[in-house]
Amino acid sequence: MAFSVSETVALARWWWTFILRGVLAIAFGVLAFIAPAWGLAILVALFGAWALIDGVTSVWTGIRSRRVDRNWWLEIVEGAVSILAGLIALILPGFAAEILRYLIAAWAIVTGGFQIWSAIRLRAEISGEFWLGLAGVASILFGVILLVFPAAGALGLVWLIGSAAVVIGVFLIILGWRLRAIDELGKLDAARDYSR
Repeated sequence: MAFSVSETVALARWWWTFILRGVLAIAFGVLAFIAPAWGLAILVALFGAWALIDGVTSVWTGIRSRRVDRNWWLEIVEGAVSILAGLIALILPGFAAEILRYLIAAWAIVTGGFQIWSAIRLRAEISGEFWLGLAGVASILFGVILLVFPAAGALGLVWLIGSAAVVIGVFLIILGWRLRAIDELGKLDAARDYSR
């Protein structure tokens, strides 16, 4: 099921949330490269903060789009998964450190699936939806790699996490800018006087 024009324009109003999520992902990725010097506890806390903020942003976007998007609840489910992963990492850091690889892998696969589903729904309305799809594919691949190579080592894990976060962040920022252009066009069209 594709987004309608009104659903796409409504989604485009929240372009800045995609950019915010992308910037936060890149910031997390950069900090993850610095984290080996700080230790695993810092990495767990950084992941927890990133997942929590990303989840709150997704839930907020879902709630704001519920009147125009029939599948608004998918954004809320994606956000709830992120919030849960973030809370586990922040509240139970010792537990999260032991299962960090599995926690991040599950989070990446679930959120990636939701991003791909959203991209499929957007494809009929905008030409840049593949950026969201690519972010979803990158997220799923990242999660699968974490599960398939559990003995990669702590430093390798940190670099993998940092790299995936940066790639996903770049894709989300590009999508945000594409949605911003759609929002600007929607504002121009709404301001046009068709009575002449």
